[in-house]
Amino acid sequence: MGSAVVIFGIIVCIVLGLIFLVVFARFFGLWIQSVLTGAEVTFWDLVRMYLRKVRAGTIVRAKIMAVQAGLQDEPGMTTSALEAHFLAGGDVPRMVQALIAAHKAKTIDLNFRLATAIDLAGRNVLEAVQTSVYPKVIDCPDKKGSRPTLDAVAKNGIQLKVRARVTVRANLQQLIGGATEETIIARVGEGIVSAIGSADTHKDVLENPDRISKTVLSRRLDSQTAFEIVSIDIADIDVGDNIGARLQADQAEADMRVARARAEGRRAMAAASEQEEIAGIEESRAQLVNAEAEVPKAMADSFRSGKLGILDYYKLRNVQADTEMRSAIAKPLAAN
Repeated sequence: MGSAVVIFGIIVCIVLGLIFLVVFARFFGLWIQSVLTGAEVTFWDLVRMYLRKVRAGTIVRAKIMAVQAGLQDEPGMTTSALEAHFLAGGDVPRMVQALIAAHKAKTIDLNFRLATAIDLAGRNVLEAVQTSVYPKVIDCPDKKGSRPTLDAVAKNGIQLKVRARVTVRANLQQLIGGATEETIIARVGEGIVSAIGSADTHKDVLENPDRISKTVLSRRLDSQTAFEIVSIDIADIDVGDNIGARLQADQAEADMRVARARAEGRRAMAAASEQEEIAGIEESRAQLVNAEAEVPKAMADSFRSGKLGILDYYKLRNVQADTEMRSAIAKPLAAN
C-alpha cells in the first residue's frame, strides 16, 4: 500500500514536471527577452496572461518598446494596465508607439491614461500624434465632393470661385468628442463665403487674397474640434459670373411682366365697360321702341273716348311731317 502511494506521487511529480517544462519552454523566449531588456515581466505574469487569454507576445514586445524608448517611468503604464487595455479591445502596440512618438517629440503632452482613452474611443492615436508633429493639409472644398470650388458673391455682384488649403494640427486634448475634418471644411467654407460677401468689390479680394485668411482665422473656427488650425491658404481664386447683373435682368423681366399684366387688366376693364355701355344703349333703344309702340294704342283710345278728333290727328301729322322735312334739310347743312 505504501509503495503504491509512492509510485502515484512519483507519477504526479513527473506529470507536473512535464507540464512545467512545456510551459517553461513556451514562455522561455519571451521571459529571456524581458529579463535582458529590463521590461520587468515575470514568468508568472506570462502564465497569468496565458490563462486570461491575453497575447503574451504582444504585451511583452510593447513593454520592451516602451522600456527601450525610456518610458519605464511613465505613470500608470504597468504590465497589468497593458493587459487590461488589450482585454478592453485596444491596440496596445499602436498606443505604445504613439507614446514613444510623443515622448521623442518632447512638445506633445500625451500620457498613458490619455493615450488609452483615445485608443479605446476608436481614434487612431498614433496618427493623431503624427499629425501633431507633421501638420496635415485639408482641401477646402473636399476633392471628393460634388463641387470643385467655393462660390461666393461680392457686394458688387461679381462671383468668385475659390479653392483653399487648411493646415491643421491634431489637438490631443479634444480628440475625444471633438469634431472631425468635415466640420473644419464646413466652417472654413462658411468663413470664406462670408469674407467674400462682405467685400465691397471683387477687385478688393483679388488684390488682397490674404484678407480672407485673416478674417477666417480670427473667428476661431477650430473651437470644439479635434484639430488646431495652423494656417488657411488660398490656393486658387477665379472670377465667375456677374450674378448681380443677372439678378437685375431677372428683376426687370419680372417687373415688365407685372406691368404687362396690369395693362392687360386695364384693357380688359375698358373693354368690359364699353360692352356695358353698348348694352345700356341697346336697352334704352328697346325702351324707346316699346314707348313708340304705345303711341298708336294711346291714339286709338283717344279716338274711342272722343278726346282726339280727326282734325287734331291731321294737325299732329302735319307737325310730324314738318319736323321730318326740317330734319332732312338740316342734315346736309350740318355735313357741309
